[in-house]
Amino acid sequence: MKLTELEFYLEDFIVYCQTKNLSKKTTSSYEQSLKLFILYLKDVHEIEDPNDVRAGHIRQYVKYVQERGKYTVVGSEKSRKINHPQNRTDFKKTVSSVTINNYIRNIKVFFNWLHSENEIRKNPVDKIEQIKTERRQKTEITESEFRALLEEFDYTKFHGYRNKVIVMLLQDTGMRIGECLALEEDNIDFKHRMILVTRTKGRKERYVYFSQQMSRELRHYIKFKERYSSSNLLFPTTRNSEMAVQSFEKQLKQAGARINLAVHPHQLRNNFARQYLMNGGDLYTLSRILGHSSVTVTEKAYLDLTREEIAKKYQNHSPLSKWRI
Repeated sequence: MKLTELEFYLEDFIVYCQTKNLSKKTTSSYEQSLKLFILYLKDVHEIEDPNDVRAGHIRQYVKYVQERGKYTVVGSEKSRKINHPQNRTDFKKTVSSVTINNYIRNIKVFFNWLHSENEIRKNPVDKIEQIKTERRQKTEITESEFRALLEEFDYTKFHGYRNKVIVMLLQDTGMRIGECLALEEDNIDFKHRMILVTRTKGRKERYVYFSQQMSRELRHYIKFKERYSSSNLLFPTTRNSEMAVQSFEKQLKQAGARINLAVHPHQLRNNFARQYLMNGGDLYTLSRILGHSSVTVTEKAYLDLTREEIAKKYQNHSPLSKWRI
């Protein structure tokens, strides 16, 4: 079947992304969202040439997604028959502003690339802006909730103890779950209590640091692990393979549900950052630890410290109280 002009350029763009060595996740995000947009242009506006795309088409697409809701737009009928999106509990629910902004960003990247390649005369995304988002307060996990969560893992079984240590390490280091599950024993420097993270979001290696308590737990866990696994992976499956992110997310969710706690691995990363700042840590160092591209990214991510937390931090740093006047 012959490709339309837009479909051809999308294929070319994906090849370009691969030659730039972008991560599979990023490339897949581009391909998935752009295929849906191109399908919309074809079905609703009968547009197959990128030169015919206007800013208004992009704005109307945003409105279209907002009105239709989640999983109502699919790349093909074959996909619909295989995945049955209509059976999902969140089918037709409102698409979040964050998700829509990701769509807009991907569309802008594509058309900016087309313009830089001189494949389009006028760039339709020049005046396209992201939609306004409401900041949601990041959910805090309290000390008592964290202790209760750890108790839900069966320490006598390999997978239970492994999951407990993963949860502790995420809370202690602020690593992303994908980074954590890719670790090997050789990445750990017990002398300086730091871990070399190699599989990072931006593909730049960095170090994270762990506490003395975590050091003791890791040493004990590694000895325990050696009785069950010959893998050099720090957190292998019972089959010695790398654990899938989705698998851990599911097991963590199940453990949280038993104590009525909605929990996700990224919450532990957020919790680490929150506690780090509340304990007097600075944004610059936190940014380095988290692997953010800039301090600005870190600052925006953690602007939502509650008034009570800010007040508590102020009391610890008030100049007048320090001077004891």
